[in-house]
Amino acid sequence: MTGPRAFDRIPIVDVGGLLGADPQQREAAARALGGTARDVGFAYLVGHGIPTTLFDRLVAVTTQFFDLPHEEKMRSWVGRSTNHRGYAPPGEEVFAGQLPDNKEAFDLSRDVPADHPAVLAGALMLGPNQWPDLPGFRSTVTAWYDAVFALGQAVFTGFALALDQPADRFTRHVTVPPSQLRLLHYPTDGTAQDRPGIGAHTDYEMFTLLRPTAPGLEVLNGAGEWIDVPLVENAFVLNVGDMLELWSDGEFVATTHRVRRVTQERYSFPLFCTLDWDTVVGPHPRDGRPSDRQPLLAGEHLWAQTIQTFTYLRDRFERGELALPAGSLPPATFGTPTPP
Repeated sequence: MTGPRAFDRIPIVDVGGLLGADPQQREAAARALGGTARDVGFAYLVGHGIPTTLFDRLVAVTTQFFDLPHEEKMRSWVGRSTNHRGYAPPGEEVFAGQLPDNKEAFDLSRDVPADHPAVLAGALMLGPNQWPDLPGFRSTVTAWYDAVFALGQAVFTGFALALDQPADRFTRHVTVPPSQLRLLHYPTDGTAQDRPGIGAHTDYEMFTLLRPTAPGLEVLNGAGEWIDVPLVENAFVLNVGDMLELWSDGEFVATTHRVRRVTQERYSFPLFCTLDWDTVVGPHPRDGRPSDRQPLLAGEHLWAQTIQTFTYLRDRFERGELALPAGSLPPATFGTPTPP
């Protein structure tokens, strides 16, 4: 498969069967998940069981953080971190040489001590988070991370079954992954025009689980058309990433997507679900045919794409302070080619 088909809407998948003990319901949910991964690369996930109150508290503390003065937010600037954790101000992130937008972000993952064996072994995006001095922020964000990470484990199982692989084919490689949660804020902009905000891109990891507070997301179908992703109450938006496209040898599609510039304030919370740093991600075609796709290391792909996306890291790279891993791919290698 070379890209997603000419879909005109995002399908809804009930993943409740992946969370229960009934094997038939689990298989049915896995088949539905696999079908949308092949045909669209995106889905709305319902039946996930994560309470809306947890999301409401997340939005509340995130709002409090982004309402802080710029100087206060910069106390946890991502450039102060050794493992890409903290606040990313507007203009810090630029996709594939495109113009920056006015969003701001706070990036975090599971707290891992600096002396953890994986960190000492060279997993550059593992380590401690930078937490702002804001009451309730750390506990609320951590509770959300843990809940969505657990959902991600179930989705990993569903994708494994959809590829006719053992249920633990992916989860056995999810012990200390650098799965990043981003708290994203798009400020109100009454002058915004209906054009791309974040540049068209694919996500680097296996898949993403996203909860937004407002519309704005668009995905690119196989006909080169941008399809709107309306807000669906209490649903997660799932999309396939680079690594899952590679692992499935193109059977699952890392669909290109972007965010329009919208006038209303918008918060967005993607958890980028990935594998352990040293996991070899290579094509596993189900029919046994050879593949011309080259394997990569999960952590190295993530690190290389991050260096090429964030200004503070590109600056360090250009000064010779950082090096791209051998065999690093340029941005926009995966997904559907963007129309002119």
